[in-house]
Amino acid sequence: KRSRVFSARPEAILIRSEKPNFVFILADDLGYADLGCYGGRSECSPEIDRMAAQGLRFTQGYSNSPVCSPTRFALATGRWQYRLRGGNDEPIASRHRGNPVLGLPPSHPTLASLLRDAGYATALAGKWHMGFLPHFGPLKSGYQEFFGPMSGGIDYFTHKDPAGVHDLYEGEDEVERIGYATDLISDRAVEFIGRQRKAPFLLSVHYTAPHWPWETRADEAEARRLQKIYHFDGGSLATYQTMIRHMDEGVGRILDALKKAGAAENTLVVFTSDNGGERFSDSWPLVGGKMDLLEGGIRVPYLVRWPARVRAGASTTQLAITMDWVATMLEAAGAAPHPDYPLDGASLMRVLERPERTFERELFWRMKFRNQKAMRQANWKWLSLDGDEFLYDLQRDERERANLGKREPERLAALRARYAGWEQQLPQFPDATFSVPATKTDLARPS
Repeated sequence: KRSRVFSARPEAILIRSEKPNFVFILADDLGYADLGCYGGRSECSPEIDRMAAQGLRFTQGYSNSPVCSPTRFALATGRWQYRLRGGNDEPIASRHRGNPVLGLPPSHPTLASLLRDAGYATALAGKWHMGFLPHFGPLKSGYQEFFGPMSGGIDYFTHKDPAGVHDLYEGEDEVERIGYATDLISDRAVEFIGRQRKAPFLLSVHYTAPHWPWETRADEAEARRLQKIYHFDGGSLATYQTMIRHMDEGVGRILDALKKAGAAENTLVVFTSDNGGERFSDSWPLVGGKMDLLEGGIRVPYLVRWPARVRAGASTTQLAITMDWVATMLEAAGAAPHPDYPLDGASLMRVLERPERTFERELFWRMKFRNQKAMRQANWKWLSLDGDEFLYDLQRDERERANLGKREPERLAALRARYAGWEQQLPQFPDATFSVPATKTDLARPS
């Protein structure tokens, strides 16, 4: 079925299929200000900056967590990651291979499974990081195709994980491929787009870049000589920024592939990061980084391009969080969430179409590391760190320097109480890694 719709460009009238396509591009450990369109000081992102100029930029976009796995649980399910046992670990590590508990339960509905059931072709090119075979994996959770690593990261050339285990898969079969991991992911994404002819599609492109190990294409000979496995040592600012540029080139190729396929106008493309930046990242003017509930650990770039519906060159101050994209894409596709697994995220469709039409909401985070807790309400942020409380007015103090808790005790108490009420709605899980909850309700639904 085809319908006549007006483009975000008033001079153009488009003929498009009823359902849009979706491309969700996720960087790994990218800092808030690494990109030129967010004030970056290097020219490492011209293609992504072009995407920003052609679409909408969020200035108050957040990740669900300051570490990898939990954010991915929220992105997959559209729900607080804390509702799942695996989403409470920070993050799922290579030593958990074979663990039957720490992973995304195949029985839990996901964006991919819901869109698949609505007639979409679904594929993931890149990092999974939500549990290991044989219990968990992309093909068990709605994706019809998968190419990439199962673990949190791999060496860019040897494709070995932190434990030295080779970790590159086609579907559920381990495969050997020669090449730089970022380019291999881009290649698969472009190839998938080129094959789509009839069904609308969801393509998830989850790069491992610019996550360490810090290696560029130029490091291949050295990596192969040493047969390096995943490592944290070394690196430099120049290497890190070059890694972003390699990823940026892949994003440009994906956008060009959509154009070549005639799918650019009615494809919603999202670019963001799973959490804040690492050692060489730029988060100015924010402080903190990965592992922190300070702004630098959870505020991330959010870019949206959808020529048929989103006005070019706009920005919005709407508070948004990773899990919102499930509700947004389901609404855009005309698909409903599973009634037994209500979404916690909010659809951003109204904001995509009219960026000034923001709405109020509250956001919450928790982190086992240093017993961190945080919430955001309008301009205000409550933060608890090792039992010490902080209150910040982020409109006036993005760098979180002035603790207003003693000056505004009533507001501090009110936000603390709101956080406690939210936390009480979440299930409590045992700490033991191999403790298996007894029922699906324990695994996936609020207590």
